[in-house]
Amino acid sequence: MRVQMLGLCRYSYLGLRGYQVEHDSIAARRAYLYDPARLERRWQWFTTVALPGWVAQTDPDFTLVVMTGPDLPEPWLGRLRALCDRVPQLRLSLVPPMDYHLQACRAAVAPHVDPGADVIGHFRHDDDDAVAVDYVQAARRDFALIAGLWQAEGKLSLDYGRGLMVEARDGQLKITPRICHNMGVALTIFLRPDAAETALHYNHTKLGQWMPGVQINGALMFIRSIHGDSDSGDMGPGLPWQPEEGQMNRLLRTRFGLRRGDLATLARSLA
Repeated sequence: MRVQMLGLCRYSYLGLRGYQVEHDSIAARRAYLYDPARLERRWQWFTTVALPGWVAQTDPDFTLVVMTGPDLPEPWLGRLRALCDRVPQLRLSLVPPMDYHLQACRAAVAPHVDPGADVIGHFRHDDDDAVAVDYVQAARRDFALIAGLWQAEGKLSLDYGRGLMVEARDGQLKITPRICHNMGVALTIFLRPDAAETALHYNHTKLGQWMPGVQINGALMFIRSIHGDSDSGDMGPGLPWQPEEGQMNRLLRTRFGLRRGDLATLARSLA
């Protein structure tokens, strides 16, 4: 069974919906999203935290659509173009503001759906979060174990719940290990190739309303970033877990391609 792994990363996309921070007009939203200081901070999060894991995926057969507006200011639009030209799995999609945010998400993703695939593994990814270097490989492997459930329903979610909450507050870095349910990162929604939906069409906190789901909490699989520009606020509900003594630096390096020192430097730069 051919599974296409297809993700969407909204990069400061200019639209009135899809964010928890609300604005009354496109002009107000543009002023907020395109503030140069904010755009530079988002670029640092994207390149420091999110990008290394995608570049190092053990299964490189995936597509991550980076969705932004055609009027994203320079130099950030040029940086995105250069990055997507350099990394084969990244696809830049310039989508003008639309009345409906989900319509915009579908417009970004639809051209990249593989019509020859039997299943599309849709995923969403925030530009300041990270997935482990074997996320794509694991999702394909574990879907094969539960494919019968997908065949019966036509929809299925697969969630990896073991992660790290990385907080940058007042120049300080804090890392909190957590097991969470359907956080939205390292979460795959398997749909038929002709489905009109993407991962963004489903509220990740309420997936049980629409489909069966399986959660696997074995390997460390995600980082969720929390900082002053975070749209979704604090870390939310979850359970604590504790890595072995002195293993955090190794986990960051081997699971995400990150160095703790780089995260600490990023936290200090945001103060």
